[in-house]
Amino acid sequence: MSLRIDILTLFPEMFAPILGTSIPKRAAEKGLVEYHLTNIRSFATDAHLSVDDRPFGGGPGMVMICQTLFDAVEAVEKQDSRPAQRLLLTPQGQKFDQKMAEELARQPRLLMIAGHYEGFDERIIDGLQPVEVSIGDYVLSGGEIPAMVLIDSIVRLLPGALGAADGAADETFADGLIEHPQYTRPREFRGLSVPDILLSGNHKAIAAWRLEQRKLRTQQRRPDLWQNRSSAMSDDDRNRDRNS
Repeated sequence: MSLRIDILTLFPEMFAPILGTSIPKRAAEKGLVEYHLTNIRSFATDAHLSVDDRPFGGGPGMVMICQTLFDAVEAVEKQDSRPAQRLLLTPQGQKFDQKMAEELARQPRLLMIAGHYEGFDERIIDGLQPVEVSIGDYVLSGGEIPAMVLIDSIVRLLPGALGAADGAADETFADGLIEHPQYTRPREFRGLSVPDILLSGNHKAIAAWRLEQRKLRTQQRRPDLWQNRSSAMSDDDRNRDRNS
């Protein structure tokens, strides 16, 4: 069964270029994923189609109101019997990473809430109890771009999405390491050469070289990842890592 992704947003038109291009498009064409966009404003009940209001206690900006979000989530979830993992895109959420992408890719259904304006009425979080997700420590105009980031990252992990069984296996972050250097033709370019090992035809030696390059690059470029990886390893794992 395909993964169903529901996106609740005030700007559904923003998603067409992403969902209709490259891997997200091909995955949908293969039947691996289905996208359903819902305009939150469709659930507004007043004459002005209001979805936000001024915050109690004063302050800048506008806050998204409870009624439209609750009605939208409840109506959308009734469209399919599969239980939905609710996700709220917010800079206050837990940091999105490859591990979370892998966990979400195993779900049967995801429901992403992309807010806008200053934020959400806290009762939306208390009542709907979504997993709050952030793509980084910075503030954007809304949750649409973060939702696109999640979709692209998750969909490419679906079996068959990349067209190869091990297509994502050795990519950056797949096992706590960043990716090894890549080369293609020509062999020589402006005095820069492709490493001889890659031209040797010795697949075992090439695999060992690539693994070593991944370790070196991670230590040099992302010492935080290297430290996290080392901390999570057992003594036996560390010994194998040193001897590999």
